[in-house]
Amino acid sequence: MTNLENPVLMATIGAPHGVKGEVRVKSFTDDPLALGDYGALFDKDGNKFTISNSRPAKNVIVVRFKEVATREAAEALNGCELFIERDALPKVDDDDEFYLSDLIGMKAQDSDGNIIGMVRDVPNFGAEDLLEITPVNAEGRSSGQTYYLPFTKKVVPKIDIKLGVVTILPPEEVIVEKEEK
Repeated sequence: MTNLENPVLMATIGAPHGVKGEVRVKSFTDDPLALGDYGALFDKDGNKFTISNSRPAKNVIVVRFKEVATREAAEALNGCELFIERDALPKVDDDDEFYLSDLIGMKAQDSDGNIIGMVRDVPNFGAEDLLEITPVNAEGRSSGQTYYLPFTKKVVPKIDIKLGVVTILPPEEVIVEKEEK
């Protein structure tokens, strides 16, 4: 992984744009054009990427990195994930605010307070954010295939960052089997 101690995924590089080394980038920041405000970005191997210019384009931003000068170099970056150190992000002061990466590793409980799993990831495959849940048994060990739930207020009505717990009310289509004791 990166040489960062606590990396946070900020963007993914897509296809090249033009012949001078520009690339399409999917930014995970609230304002996609603010991606450059966080300073240098790093890939999983620790390579540094500095944004010299960016502009909006449909669902992505078109970025010119100082370190990328040719279309061939841009083509080699397709699919590259870009990270920053967690400390570079603004602090959240409100208990109701958090970064999606804060949810990873949290316990998932049902409405009765029974631990049903752990949040493994918070992916977004294009439609909406999802919680990837790894089921756990009574001893807290992984006990089955991971599954996805929509990350909505209806399905995830309560998030307690301080306790490290999310409360989940699975939709009727999702059956969470409880292990018999």
